Amino acid sequence: MLLLAPMEGLLDHSLRDILTRVGGIDRCVSEFIRVTDQLLPPRVYTRIVPELLHGSRTPSGVPVRPQLLGSDPACMAENAARLAELGAFGVDLNFGCPAKTVNRHRGGAVLLDEPELLHDIVAAVRRSVPAGFAVSAKMRLGYADDARAVECACALAEGGAQELVVHARTRAQGYRPPAHWARIADIRRALSDTVLIANGEIWTAEDAERCRQTTGCESLMLGRGMIRDPGLALAIRAAQAGATHADAAPEAVDWPSVRLLLLEFWRQISWRVAPRHRAGRLKQWLSSLRGRYPEARAAFERLRLVQDPALIEAWLFEETRATTTLS
Repeated sequence: MLLLAPMEGLLDHSLRDILTRVGGIDRCVSEFIRVTDQLLPPRVYTRIVPELLHGSRTPSGVPVRPQLLGSDPACMAENAARLAELGAFGVDLNFGCPAKTVNRHRGGAVLLDEPELLHDIVAAVRRSVPAGFAVSAKMRLGYADDARAVECACALAEGGAQELVVHARTRAQGYRPPAHWARIADIRRALSDTVLIANGEIWTAEDAERCRQTTGCESLMLGRGMIRDPGLALAIRAAQAGATHADAAPEAVDWPSVRLLLLEFWRQISWRVAPRHRAGRLKQWLSSLRGRYPEARAAFERLRLVQDPALIEAWLFEETRATTTLS
């Protein structure tokens, strides 16, 4: 199973739509929905996860699981029950966000110093939703260090989490390589009956295989690797079947095809993003694509100082016509 990671400020429903169109992803997890001290109205959920209005699936049919972030067991439970009422494809609980603002308000990775609270949150959520409603959680290896990684994972599983995604770094380690996959293997040995999903530093199909071999996890969550290379999930599946990345789906990974994805992404953000922010959103993704496509590096340099949406749009249509003609 290959999951698309939640990435606050980047991987929203528009990019979920685009990336799941390419293929290879089995399920998505949404950006976190912040829960503090009240039951949120349905419009908050559907603003962040509009897929809830369409069977909790992207337009290409891939399920989306909303993610909650908070520290109050009763309030988290109440909001999870609301998600069940809205027809969500389960609920995911965030215990991995490293953002300072979030952590200062007792959310995300800072809770990894309180395994008992982790257990209580998951247990309260589990009690509040129907028996068949999936409850999963995402964690890092710890906050300042990974000394309590296994203890935290066990607390989540004992609380009732059916699946557990482990990002193989502590909050203190941020996103600096390497990912410490061997620590996920320690959790795997302690939780043989829980679905464990490995996350962190999976950029290629070769990385995916090494991660599986090291962690003992068949399932993986892909984040920055999918943003950089929209064909990564297909490449991983092809490698398992003995094919190369190009053999898997050349139309999904070559630059002309990525240009069409960029154009569709631009169309979507133009419908809902204020003009002054549109160029930034497109360049944010284009910047990530530079790691995989030389053409993206050239495009980013050309557009780096451009803020006018009309100029961005003219460039997109001009280049798309050019690449379509050449192909």
